[in-house]
Amino acid sequence: MKSFASLYEALAGAGARYRYLLLCGLVCAFTPLGAEPIKPLQPVTGLDPQIVALGKKLFHDPRLSKDETISCASCHNLATGGADSSRVSVGIGGELGLVNSPTVYNSGLLFRQFWDGRVETLEEQIDGPIHAPFEMGMSWPDVVARLYGDADYPQLFRKAFRGGEISEANIKKAIADFERSLVTLNAPFDRYLQGDEEAITKQQKRGYALFKQYGCISCHQGAAVGGNMFQVFGVINAYFTQRGNITEADLGRYNVTGNPADKHSFKVPSLRLAAYTAPYLHDGNAATLRDAVDMMFTFQLGREAPDQDKEDIVAFIRSLAGDHPELKK
Repeated sequence: MKSFASLYEALAGAGARYRYLLLCGLVCAFTPLGAEPIKPLQPVTGLDPQIVALGKKLFHDPRLSKDETISCASCHNLATGGADSSRVSVGIGGELGLVNSPTVYNSGLLFRQFWDGRVETLEEQIDGPIHAPFEMGMSWPDVVARLYGDADYPQLFRKAFRGGEISEANIKKAIADFERSLVTLNAPFDRYLQGDEEAITKQQKRGYALFKQYGCISCHQGAAVGGNMFQVFGVINAYFTQRGNITEADLGRYNVTGNPADKHSFKVPSLRLAAYTAPYLHDGNAATLRDAVDMMFTFQLGREAPDQDKEDIVAFIRSLAGDHPELKK
């Protein structure tokens, strides 16, 4: 059977509104009778602990940036949710990024990387910040040479990769596997799905029911509660017409495909760590989780809802956040 994501991509030539209307049907088709469209997160398996440990060290090393001031962790603070609290991140020389940094937690579950989905794997994703002049501004030969100048890295690479050397491929493998290890388990909502009726509050239960009833589940389902499709932002009401000052980054998936139907289309973000990753949206234009819910009702659903319903949905979203040793709640 084809995956949900592959079936969704088969609709790429259809208009945004038509695709949106088909999403509920796809969700129903891939959800067995009596089952829930959201699945509990599972522990990650098959990762080499030594490679993961090396990846963690590299992830936090500012020497991967040109002026040795920016690490992966600078824009993806693991203690506070795997993102940062800025509308857009700051790179070397104080340069501003183009879009809001998404959380790195659970990123191994996503079907594409970056807001515009221009690469498929975490290894490919690493090229982006390394090369971007407004992020880390480096080249791989320079990164490799700098790491060879360190007293510890040559031995650490040989140990982790069984005699392997410091190389672009091994650096990417180590960082990507560390990122794959960042799965947030034991969320209250996952415990609820697994039979613990007391794991979430009555308000959160109402919020989940409303989340499905209003149609939020059409774009946010699966283990990551998102991250498995693209969607036009402003599918019902034109967000960018109201916001104005449209940038190239606002064109989203269109910059990758050149398909007019993909203008303002972005990878639907995972909601798993949304409780910790304000501000929201690709442009960081929603300061709070409630702001983001308000905007979804206006621009994606095109409908009104009582304040209490929205607060209940916010409460439900907060129940999706699980635990990880690097995450400090």
